[in-house]
Amino acid sequence: MTKARDIWVFIEQNEGQLVEVSLELLSKGRELAQQLDSQVWALLLGDQVAQHADELVHNGADRVLVAEHPQLADYRTLPYTRVLVEQARKYQPYILLIGATPVGRDLAPRLASALQVGLTADCTDLQIGDYLFKKENRVCKDLLYQIRPAFGGNLIATIVNPNTRPQMATVRPGVMHREPPNPSRIGTVNPIEVHFEPQDFALQVLSRQMRQASVHLSDAPIVVAGGGGVKSKAEFSLIEELAHLLGGEVGASRAAVDAGLVSREHQVGQTGSTVRPRLYIAAGISGAIQHRAGMDQSNKIIAINTDPNAPIFQVADYKIVGDIADVLPMLIKALKEKTK
Repeated sequence: MTKARDIWVFIEQNEGQLVEVSLELLSKGRELAQQLDSQVWALLLGDQVAQHADELVHNGADRVLVAEHPQLADYRTLPYTRVLVEQARKYQPYILLIGATPVGRDLAPRLASALQVGLTADCTDLQIGDYLFKKENRVCKDLLYQIRPAFGGNLIATIVNPNTRPQMATVRPGVMHREPPNPSRIGTVNPIEVHFEPQDFALQVLSRQMRQASVHLSDAPIVVAGGGGVKSKAEFSLIEELAHLLGGEVGASRAAVDAGLVSREHQVGQTGSTVRPRLYIAAGISGAIQHRAGMDQSNKIIAINTDPNAPIFQVADYKIVGDIADVLPMLIKALKEKTK
């Protein structure tokens, strides 16, 4: 087993622009590397993307491996896998982190299979710790604790991989805090010479169609979300009006989405988006652990519910016991009068 303790972060880019979750993972990688006394490596693949190397260093990378090739301009599973597998076998990283985006969820299992290592998907936290094999009375030190919801979000599982390297995990966007970039950081940048086989291009990209997202929950400063306590689309329109007045985005629990009150792209929680707004208003949301996992790191939380014992009140900074049909019109009226 390798003695290397470097932490690698796969840097996802889309049309030459860095994806936010990759920068979040650099910050988390920096934190873990300080505990391991190791380095953070960033792996950037694409075409004409080397100009981003300094930005990656400023965001926490000690070393940036850059693979540039026209065949890497758009993500395809096989070419990307070949490059990453070759580099992983060459340098033998200790930990490999990938964002749990559609690209990451396609790439990570292929890498884990090729490298014959374990993989924990959709982690919400990562820590360094020890693991005791009780039967053998043996301790494995400095393992990656890969923490994620399990059994439908009813419990939190901590998973370790003591036997193979790298320890691999995908991490959901928005759950790791991104530190501000440090322009004074210094790192090294190394180009990668890539080699492909004809079978790597069994899939050809004939055309791409991009659709801009109409909902931007992950970076919204204010989110107003409705849940199962919203009785109709007409009542949900109060959620939308309040969000508009506050300059925020509309969110929802899974119950509201399943009821057809709003589209799935508005869903917050374990199976939706993870948000960290300055203000989160939960209207008619009971607060199941699956939903709280996606919003409990908000700076301020206001919860409105008719049940004084609703779980959402456990994480709320301000608690309003009442019917949203009564409370929301009063909030909307007060905001309108204030802006006159």
